Amino acid sequence: MGRQVLGVNDVTMQFGGVVAVNNLSLHVNEGEIVALIGPNGAGKTTAFNVITGVYAPSNGQVVFKDNIISSNYPHGKFRKKYLGEQETMDKYSVVKSMTPDKITKLGVARTFQNIRLFKNLTVFENVLIAKHMRSKANFLSATFRLNYKEEKQNRDETMELLKILGLDDVKDEVAHSLPYGKQRHLEIARALATKPELLLLDEPAAGMNPQETDELTAFIKKIKDDFNLTVFMIEHHMDLVMEISDRIYVLDFGKLIAEGTPEEIQNNQRVIDAYLGVQQDE
Repeated sequence: MGRQVLGVNDVTMQFGGVVAVNNLSLHVNEGEIVALIGPNGAGKTTAFNVITGVYAPSNGQVVFKDNIISSNYPHGKFRKKYLGEQETMDKYSVVKSMTPDKITKLGVARTFQNIRLFKNLTVFENVLIAKHMRSKANFLSATFRLNYKEEKQNRDETMELLKILGLDDVKDEVAHSLPYGKQRHLEIARALATKPELLLLDEPAAGMNPQETDELTAFIKKIKDDFNLTVFMIEHHMDLVMEISDRIYVLDFGKLIAEGTPEEIQNNQRVIDAYLGVQQDE
């Protein structure tokens, strides 16, 4: 497996008196598909929000390749209210918080648990908007169409991406008119339009029927290989997780309780007690 792409180091996320993520450390290597699982409310999406810059951590550090995305430590008035692991409280002395758009430009893209498409725009327009994230045009050049070459390239690349992903036949369909599974594929396509190296998928199979889940599993495998991606995903659907993951991390009440291969996780009694052995709430 390749070099480390993502490092989450001693990350704690505290909201008032609630510690949603407590001293989380994990890593994702180049070319891997890594899953983060755990019961509802375990802190999985909060961890994703810290990684993508939606939240600045209360403590700890997130590193993408050689870039520190965020870094913080309990200081000022908050120091007395800090409820995370005390032994890591003074480990990180730099305060840094990159915004989500800058993190995206570094090469990190994500999808969301609840689909967030531009529902009244077409499939083509949804993906084209994401292409504009890397555009060099400014207000004046766009107004006077001085950026027509770049815009043509964006449109051509959008069409090519839709062909690769099998969405070209619905390119003129309004996003909200698509079947649910296709909307999920479109959201992933929009993320791919930003040209990421690391793709974060937040419960991509949520709300899908078995056939749609099987199609999504094949879709994730395809884009991982076709686009040379590293994938980090949150998912409750255990069949999907066990089939495509290289490694799995398990969260429970904000704490990491296990990590390992799918086989190791399936046979971990602590995981079975906390998650796999209970009725799934999907």
